[in-house]
Amino acid sequence: MTITEVLKSRILVLDGAMGTMIQKYKLSEEDFRGTRFANHSLPLKGNNDLLALTQPHILKAIHAEYFEAGADIAETNTFSSTRIAQADYGLKESVYDLNFESARIAKEVAIEFTKKNPEKPRFVAGSIGPTNRTASISPDVNNPGFRGITFEELKVSYVEQAQALVEGGVDILLVETVFDTLNAKAALFGIQEYFDQSGKSVPIMVSGTITDASGRTLSGQTTEAFHISLAHAPLMSIGLNCALGAKDMHPYLQVLNKESNFLVSAHPNAGLPNEFGAYDETPEIMGKQIESFLQEGLLNIVGGCCGTTPEHIKVIADLAAQYSPRKVNINSNE
Repeated sequence: MTITEVLKSRILVLDGAMGTMIQKYKLSEEDFRGTRFANHSLPLKGNNDLLALTQPHILKAIHAEYFEAGADIAETNTFSSTRIAQADYGLKESVYDLNFESARIAKEVAIEFTKKNPEKPRFVAGSIGPTNRTASISPDVNNPGFRGITFEELKVSYVEQAQALVEGGVDILLVETVFDTLNAKAALFGIQEYFDQSGKSVPIMVSGTITDASGRTLSGQTTEAFHISLAHAPLMSIGLNCALGAKDMHPYLQVLNKESNFLVSAHPNAGLPNEFGAYDETPEIMGKQIESFLQEGLLNIVGGCCGTTPEHIKVIADLAAQYSPRKVNINSNE
């Protein structure tokens, strides 16, 4: 059964934060390096994506925890697995392996859980982050016309990532945490180029980020403008994630519900970070806030972002099972 078929009958649950779970392992520089990168010339601690190659058992364990909690979809640990982002670590040539192995690991766990309960198939979403560059905003306040990256450079990087993720076995591609819609357009352009070249395709999710109380993305778009900018693409879903907790995300999801003919997704943070950068919102508090989304029929896919854990996802999954999905004609590129 494909994911688009399952989405017709119920709300699907996306997993929670990967970084939050990795932090619990308190990994050292040597742990990140493993044997493959033991003699690498640059520091690698903090490059979580690298763990697909050096500590795969950790990623497998985290995916299993989220599936045990009730998640239907696991995200690959590839948020920064582009040639652009990995350049900071001197690992541009390892990008294909990072994506392929992360997809393979997540898919392996998904298959294990699907075999245990065929009535609840598990899926894998290839996480495609925005990179650490922006195509719309100058990084130099004294030169507003300057850009640190070109559309073409972004596109080429995304073609490479999409290929590795699909060949690794993902069921969906998730272009997430979009703060600059031009970056997202480059991702979608690159994905489609790969589809055209390979003859392969999977459904695409896009998830934007409202950065603050202004209700806009970092590049200045309202939720409605963000949706309009991407509505031409053959998306399975559009949604919001990160930056905000569930309570603050609510009005922007209402906009998507009103405007979009796509499925709608949300994976908010566990509240806002405290003065130490930690997230304090309990599963119960977050669950109450997300239940209001479900009561209004705003969502087809729901999960958690920064600060969320398997405990948060269990509460969300239990709630989602009690509600019907948002009604819409499913658009996909299957």
